[in-house]
Amino acid sequence: MKELSDAVQTAWHRFLDVYEPLRPDLYRYCRYLTRSPWDAEDLAQDTLARGFVTLGCLFKDVPSNPRAWLFRVASNLWIDRARRSREVVGHFPDGHVPDVASEPLPQVDPEALGALLVKLSPQERAAVVLKDVFDFTLEEISESLSTSVGAVKSALSRGRSKLSEPLRDGAEIRLPVPAVLNAFCDAFNARDLDRMTALLLDTAEVEMVGLVTEYGPATARDAATGSFHGMLYSDLSSEDPRGGVDRPLRHGVIGTPPRSEVRDYRGEPIVLFWYQHSGGEAVRAVARMTAEADRLARVRNYFFNPDVIADICRELDVPYHVNGYRYWSAA
Repeated sequence: MKELSDAVQTAWHRFLDVYEPLRPDLYRYCRYLTRSPWDAEDLAQDTLARGFVTLGCLFKDVPSNPRAWLFRVASNLWIDRARRSREVVGHFPDGHVPDVASEPLPQVDPEALGALLVKLSPQERAAVVLKDVFDFTLEEISESLSTSVGAVKSALSRGRSKLSEPLRDGAEIRLPVPAVLNAFCDAFNARDLDRMTALLLDTAEVEMVGLVTEYGPATARDAATGSFHGMLYSDLSSEDPRGGVDRPLRHGVIGTPPRSEVRDYRGEPIVLFWYQHSGGEAVRAVARMTAEADRLARVRNYFFNPDVIADICRELDVPYHVNGYRYWSAA
């Protein structure tokens, strides 16, 4: 079993050597589809996992266009999930499909597009994003959506018609901050590992998203591999023999313990982790926590998720630095 595990890990690393450079575009595509940084990262992670498995099962040549192929995997996952959520694809009432291939397509502002896309069906949303944001050809879109060029034309035309309709504003609902989140930050800033882990349910999950999921307080606090222990005591200013953040991404960081605080993000309380740098404090991680009464049921730390960190910190208008996608050296 150890040999099998090592072989899978080696194959996974080789897969990421090819596909990881596409991560920023993949995340951006998923972000337009899902309209949430959390859901976008989940979809991007699932796309890579599905792509890895699918590639291992191919009996023919590997994809000639890795970007289009990866977007196809993401599109299929997204449309399947959306259909399971009972989103309904619309149809032209008269069966007429405008010839969008022979006419210049109207330009849509990507910022405005994100707010409007909620009105579109899954296939329409994917088609419009691939065309207007990523400038795919109709043929590339049809490949990415596993459909015909004619169906792509239909989806684009339906989508453009809906995008011209006014968008109704919805009031943002702000969730209250659970007391346990403030208690977590107090314990973290006091460097009190016992208090931090005491806040976890015995069945709690602590996830370093895209890296590892730990179950229960004892695993999270383990001095060798526990993420809670690592959050408190790892020193980003020095080399980690196990891997860690690549040296160029650690430039200017000062080896003092980080601090945490609760911030509101789109009505949801999240936790930001601030690290000292030669140019001042900056966020290097964000966490999303699920509370049950006065305990934590789930902690998701987005430390090795640079797209999520950048997305959220830009929106919150706070300084940030990213840590890359992987804990092992790319070399």
